Amino acid sequence: MSIIQEFLRYNRQTILPEIGDEGQEKLKKAKVLVIGAGGLGCPVLQYIATAGVGFIGIMDFDTIEIHNLHRQILYNENEIGREKAVVAKEVVSKLNPLIEAESINLKLTAENAAAIIQQYDVIVDGSDNFSTRYLVNDTCVQFQKPLVYGSILKFEGQIAVFNHNGSKNLRDLFPEMPDPKDVPNCNLNGVLGTLPGIIGTMMAHEALKLILGLPSLRNELVLFNTLDWNFTKLNF
Repeated sequence: MSIIQEFLRYNRQTILPEIGDEGQEKLKKAKVLVIGAGGLGCPVLQYIATAGVGFIGIMDFDTIEIHNLHRQILYNENEIGREKAVVAKEVVSKLNPLIEAESINLKLTAENAAAIIQQYDVIVDGSDNFSTRYLVNDTCVQFQKPLVYGSILKFEGQIAVFNHNGSKNLRDLFPEMPDPKDVPNCNLNGVLGTLPGIIGTMMAHEALKLILGLPSLRNELVLFNTLDWNFTKLNF
């Protein structure tokens, strides 16, 4: 693709004085790891890919199931049974052939977290369980990687940015991991399909701002109830 075609692709964001050609170059050089290619990961991947993030790691060990399709919009019925990380890489590569994507068809564990996470500039956690969230957080703290965090349930979502330029991390907000039995989840309590699209897009927005050096959430947890459009920001 020629320089002119590249210019035309990104023109609507590079004309923003806060971004410009310099900001686009930052996006091009950035490496972002998205952990979880599900409800949150799908919109994150779409938007950071089309914005021009140069290298995207897609980590998920799960396969596509029919109940995913109402909210995990990178996939379709013909791909049921295939690995999410593999299909997601195929889709984002078609969305933007200028970027490079890597599929990591593995479960994040204490044994592999350090080797994987330390390769990236920004980490986006779209996982759906607390053990993974705390493992991601602790590894990001260890290697001083900024972390974009999000979670969803029913009609409500949360988003925060942890460990960025000395800011606080997940354990400053919730010091101990809760017992999974005491925490509701989407498998048992459900989620409206558009909610992960809303929260995932917000997470992508924060990831792009981190790369561009724009103001981002700092020691703040955003709570968003989409049923009554109640938007709350808590300092911690």
